[in-house]
Amino acid sequence: MTDQPHPRTGGPAALGDSAVHGIVLRLTDEAHVRAARTNTERAAASAAAREAGSFWVQHAETGSGTPRAARTRQREVRRPLHHSDPGLRTVLTCYPDGAADLVVVARRGVLDHAGLRELAHGLVTPDRDASALVRTLRERSARGTAGWSAAPAPHWGLAEDDLPEPERLEGKGEFTPEVVTAAAAVTLSRYERSATVRLAAVVTEPAGPAPGAKVIQVDAGDELPLSDLVEQVGAALRAPAGQTADDALPPLSLVLTGHTPHEQYVPFAPGTAPLALVWYGDESAVSLAGHPHDPNAVHPAVAQDFARHTLHVAAQLADGAPGRTVGDLALLDDTEASAVIALGRTARRAAPRAATLHDVVARLAREQPDAVAVCDATRRLTYRELDERAGAWARVLVDGGAGPGLFVGVCLKRTVDLVVAMLAVLKTGAAYVPLDPQAPDERLRYIAEDAGLALVVTTLSGFPAAEGTPVLRPTALTAAAPESAGTELPAAGPGDPAYVIYTSGTTGRPKGVVVAHRNVLALLDATADDMALGSDDVWTLFHSAAFDFSVWEIWGCLLTGGRLVVVPYLVTRSPEDFHALVLREGVTVLSQTPSAFAGLLEMDARTVAAPAPRLIVFGGEAFDPRMVGAWFSRHPDSACRLVNMYGITETTVHVTAQNVRSWDAHERPRCVGRPIPGWSVSIRDDRGRPLPPGAVGEIWVGGAGLALRYLNRPELTAERFVDDLLSGERLYRSGDLGRLRLDGTLDHVGRLDEQVKIRGFRIELGEVRSVLVNDPGVVDAAVLVEGQEDGPEHARLVGYTVLAEGATTADVRRRTATILPDYMLPAELVGLPALPLTLNGKLDRAALPAARRPLSAPAGPAQAQPVDGTDPAAAMLAVWRSVIAADVGPEDHFFAIGGNSLLAVRLLAALRKAGFGSVSLRELYGHPTPTALAAVVRAPLAPPGA
Repeated sequence: MTDQPHPRTGGPAALGDSAVHGIVLRLTDEAHVRAARTNTERAAASAAAREAGSFWVQHAETGSGTPRAARTRQREVRRPLHHSDPGLRTVLTCYPDGAADLVVVARRGVLDHAGLRELAHGLVTPDRDASALVRTLRERSARGTAGWSAAPAPHWGLAEDDLPEPERLEGKGEFTPEVVTAAAAVTLSRYERSATVRLAAVVTEPAGPAPGAKVIQVDAGDELPLSDLVEQVGAALRAPAGQTADDALPPLSLVLTGHTPHEQYVPFAPGTAPLALVWYGDESAVSLAGHPHDPNAVHPAVAQDFARHTLHVAAQLADGAPGRTVGDLALLDDTEASAVIALGRTARRAAPRAATLHDVVARLAREQPDAVAVCDATRRLTYRELDERAGAWARVLVDGGAGPGLFVGVCLKRTVDLVVAMLAVLKTGAAYVPLDPQAPDERLRYIAEDAGLALVVTTLSGFPAAEGTPVLRPTALTAAAPESAGTELPAAGPGDPAYVIYTSGTTGRPKGVVVAHRNVLALLDATADDMALGSDDVWTLFHSAAFDFSVWEIWGCLLTGGRLVVVPYLVTRSPEDFHALVLREGVTVLSQTPSAFAGLLEMDARTVAAPAPRLIVFGGEAFDPRMVGAWFSRHPDSACRLVNMYGITETTVHVTAQNVRSWDAHERPRCVGRPIPGWSVSIRDDRGRPLPPGAVGEIWVGGAGLALRYLNRPELTAERFVDDLLSGERLYRSGDLGRLRLDGTLDHVGRLDEQVKIRGFRIELGEVRSVLVNDPGVVDAAVLVEGQEDGPEHARLVGYTVLAEGATTADVRRRTATILPDYMLPAELVGLPALPLTLNGKLDRAALPAARRPLSAPAGPAQAQPVDGTDPAAAMLAVWRSVIAADVGPEDHFFAIGGNSLLAVRLLAALRKAGFGSVSLRELYGHPTPTALAAVVRAPLAPPGA
């Protein structure tokens, strides 16, 4: 081919290339080819024509029917216009066999579709003046169709998935333009989980009554009658084009156009329209001609699925019976629904074990009796000692009234006794109910009453047990053990309850989740081999026993023969102390919520050549893998494996697992992996129907981990644990939003109640947080909606950020504004030394709004007072006053003046900056007044030059 660079086609593409469209004519008649070549050459030589556009004739070396000719034709119609181009380009490619391809490309503001066709056909007419024709057509073309800015990739496009292209779509059908547009709107609303959607409509004659390009908005809410939907869409199609140049191109475009042999219409420049559905026909009937898409925005399989689902919905719309609504339309047929359910299912690796948790511990006590099972700061118990002591306590508990079908409360500090007590309760045949001694009395009282506790094992002197409920201390259990030595322990089975964990309820009342022994054993059977869990491992019990993550930590360790290190509460609140414990104990398996791990990241960065655990499991809350970029620079994948696990208390801690690797930490940031063996996930709409890969809906979970029930809540159990007619399984409705990917992995995209609306815009808080966390100046972040109590007009986003050293909220806001649209940009960014955590180690959202309001203005004299080593007590008091309140006295108790975990972190950071060195949280809690703390910590260094 004697092809040369075209005039004004090199360099950057024009802004608004979504406004570019083109047409291709295949010319086979000799007279038409000769006329096209003559007219195009004359236009290229005419100064007047060159002012209107560029005209070019090129000669190919291969025949018109070769693949190379097809590639040339597509290249010419999709080649971007240069920013300095007048807005029109014409290229005639002549082939040795006498045929030719005429390509005309223009911006819509220069030539509309009718103008494109008339110019192309005019050029094949002998002796036409191209420059005069262009002037006439430009004056006639619609000026209101200047185009759109390019569309971003839709979240449902899954373009990054690495799967082959599907087979060609068959079965196209004929429908009216109103029906196919309505069907496309319904399909888009299901993919985006939004009742209102926007799509672009490009209509040419003779396919519609109002030719032109426009963006239409469609209300596709479930309660809308089908007749109203079609009527609404018909009115929108008949309305004149009215979008402006700054309209954003929606992710979906419909092209309704007539079909002429040897003529191809290309409605968009490449890379600007994520997905288009092209329909050929007229006002009475159109049929699907194709689904062109940008492969960088929409995977070919998703594009084809979307087109097939639109056809399926269109068929239902065309045959719609009176009285039906949009919600009655099914997106998938039965065959595809079954295939989608199978995509999210992972087979169990082995048959379930007919055992209980205490059976397995007893077996290990026989196999490795002298191996250390559990330890704390002062004591260590071997597997034999653990089993024997738990058995002795269990006999006392049986004599006290514990047994099968009953619930026993365990409210102990984090020591070896906590684990012994849990195992003892299981040996009685009862289920343990863990209660955190740090929890408010009202919560403890409610749980004790709701669970109907038969006994309580606690060290709290004032535990709010119900009247008549025996309350036993560990020392009393040990003392009474000899008298109960002959008591026989009841038998329990794998289907019996093992524990009841109370989780937050939407009504404000905690709800108890009853989990069986077999569920926990299935969890370990599903994960032990893959994670190589065994007797050489050292685990930490970091989380509260009242948080289901502790189930994974305790039984994951003890059922695989490892050593469990019980972490004291104060150590869990001090990243410095916890990091030292991890190193000192040689921890190999570490479980962390992302919020808690943020502090450990900072401590690891300060430690030279610190070894890392071989396995770190994240769970309990949403994890963004981009937060661990710095971790990978210090700890290679080969030395430390990171696993993100999504799970729910009602499905036994974990559901899916995803390896987080250094080379793909920035890809698929919301992906939580495939279900672990024996578990299943599917994405459902509000009516429980499966949704295809890419579409957002509620995550439904099935398989070996499903809890037995909610305690004393039969209505809630029936609502959330459902018998699914499609799969024949019992499934749990999680209340979480997600989407399946093409390979069966799951994206977690938030909670059903995390989608908010501000000024009419739907916003996912997780999406805003993801942008903040990805900022190099942000270590961790949270996003809340505040001001809603004053009315919707006062609602605003507030971002809370833990900043990297040297970063400012102004820097973060400036960078964030280049990524997020205005309506998603937080109205306020608040910098914090750390995010507040709950007892479970999760983000304490309730504490965040208070964190942005200073308790009082710091006193001027206190700030101005020199901090040096001459008067440590005065220097200490000055720091307290600068952080907490101006009127703090030397003997004021930290907690009595409103201290909390977040304020403690602020105070310790200020003390370090003032020269006091690293003051631990334990030191602050043990010496909670300025005078007392000054007496036990290192005096501040004198500032330079003092």
